Amino acid sequence: MVASTQSAGAPTVLVTGFDPFGGDALNPSWLAAQALHGKRIAGHRVVAEQLPTVFGPSLTVLRTLVRQHRPALVICLGLAAGRHAISIERVAINVNDARIADNAGEQPVDEPVVDGAPAAYFSSLPIKAMRAAIQAKGIPAEVSQTAGTFVCNQVFYGLMHLLATGRGLKATRGGFIHLPLLPEQGEPSMPLAQMVEGLRMGIRTALVTKADARLGAGTIS
Repeated sequence: MVASTQSAGAPTVLVTGFDPFGGDALNPSWLAAQALHGKRIAGHRVVAEQLPTVFGPSLTVLRTLVRQHRPALVICLGLAAGRHAISIERVAINVNDARIADNAGEQPVDEPVVDGAPAAYFSSLPIKAMRAAIQAKGIPAEVSQTAGTFVCNQVFYGLMHLLATGRGLKATRGGFIHLPLLPEQGEPSMPLAQMVEGLRMGIRTALVTKADARLGAGTIS
């Protein structure tokens, strides 16, 4: 984890990234989070923390971090190989269905993230306004309709369930963003500096935008 001391009275944005998985030596989600650590955006201080790419423990760590930092905004980052843009996720679903094993060798199939909880949660981020702001910087960005069913979706769902049900968290906004590969990892890709700048603009937009923009960002299939 990144050291996370914060200035007294400074509202916090919690940004998380994952450790490497699937045989990769690095994970751009964690590199981007680290690059944002300590930055000031719209009067808020960014705190970066790492999550394990492991079902179960990732949510345990996330819950601890949210209670520790009491952030105004939480953005969890993950890697989505095959995507070319910064992908702002719309919805998390209550299922773990792993095509590959996590870093602990676990591979749940058709299991709920949270027993008895709603089938899905929508992001509380202004996802379309964020997409537009990132694109205005010339950086590829999109609204994604699926966060998959691996650890990324589990963390996204677990975050939104925590914010919806946790004591004192009703005012905290949160969501999930997937990042492409780095150029040295393969194609399609995006340079780390471009990811970080896009995320910075997205975070700023989330902090200053209360009502999302009404812009088309749906898909046919």
